Amino acid sequence: MENHTQDEGFKAHLLATNEHFRQLSEQHAQLKHQIEEIESKPHVTGEDELEEQRLKKLKLHIKDEMNEILASARHAMAH
Repeated sequence: MENHTQDEGFKAHLLATNEHFRQLSEQHAQLKHQIEEIESKPHVTGEDELEEQRLKKLKLHIKDEMNEILASARHAMAH
């Protein structure tokens, strides 16, 4: 639990001080919203499914990049 709280603190710090991290976070939220819109459609077409897969891959890539920045910040604070 302490680790999760610590991560939230690092994220809050990065959102306040790191423009690139903040932009990635905003993009991640937008992609999540777009995916939710597709998933909430009563009828999902093949085109929708392809777009959903593309958005999910992009969202995952952004999350990986955010985690790398978070790991770097965590490493820097430890030393």
